[in-house]
Amino acid sequence: MDIFTALASAAFGSTVYLTALSTVKWLNQLSPGVKVAGLVVAGIVLCLIIGVIAFASQSVVIGFIVGAGLTPPVHRWILQRRGHAASS
Repeated sequence: MDIFTALASAAFGSTVYLTALSTVKWLNQLSPGVKVAGLVVAGIVLCLIIGVIAFASQSVVIGFIVGAGLTPPVHRWILQRRGHAASS
């Protein structure tokens, strides 16, 4: 497995997670009909991205999963630190 490919895939997985999170937060502010349609489209796009990644190679899939798996706890930790620093 090429380490640079895995690292690039991890960064891409992290980016996809943060983009999906932002998209869902934005869609939650819209009317219910638009929100449902937007979530369906976002889900289809995510499935297509994951399908393309799975087709690429095993190291790309591993890197993508690692990046997407590590991002949520790190993102929560950063938000907690930012909130804690602002309240001090």
